[in-house]
Amino acid sequence: MRKCFLTGLLVLVPLAITAWVLNIIIGTLDQSLLFVPERWQPRTLVGFDIPGFGAILTILIVFVVGLLANNLIGNYVLRLWEKLLHRIPVVSSLYGSVKQVSDTLFSSSGNAFRKAVLIPYPHANSYTIGFLTGAPGGDVKNHLVGDYVSVYVPTTPNPTSGFFLMMARENVVELDMTVDAALKYIVSMGVVAPE
Repeated sequence: MRKCFLTGLLVLVPLAITAWVLNIIIGTLDQSLLFVPERWQPRTLVGFDIPGFGAILTILIVFVVGLLANNLIGNYVLRLWEKLLHRIPVVSSLYGSVKQVSDTLFSSSGNAFRKAVLIPYPHANSYTIGFLTGAPGGDVKNHLVGDYVSVYVPTTPNPTSGFFLMMARENVVELDMTVDAALKYIVSMGVVAPE
């Protein structure tokens, strides 16, 4: 009985957590309907709420904005909008920082999270997996003697928080592992080992 119960848990727990996370995401995206006029909302048009309609609407809006921003007129409007945002004192620093990080993370030409690496951390006799993010820049590189690289070390099980380290290149071992496999390994706390 115990074995059957544990097997049932192993099957149902990941399924339940996945359904729970998707429910939170879709519920959050459905909140975007609050910005849609009342007469255009599903409750008014068909008489009841449609779960996931806000998620579909959000995805559609993101796609249309991307489509418009990729043509000449949309690109011009986008540049004007950004110039306007850069003139507003508090908004300019916040928007500029978020834009720079998102451009780095989501750009196909960027170098964020391009390679999984093995580094000695938090001390010389223990190791962890990190991600190569580039090389130190600005005034920082003037104070580092030798060849250094920038490494992001995510925390487990939440890889969105972590540590940014600048390490000597000789202490960083590039792994023959995809970024996805390394993230699964980190999030699973080492349980799901890459092949």
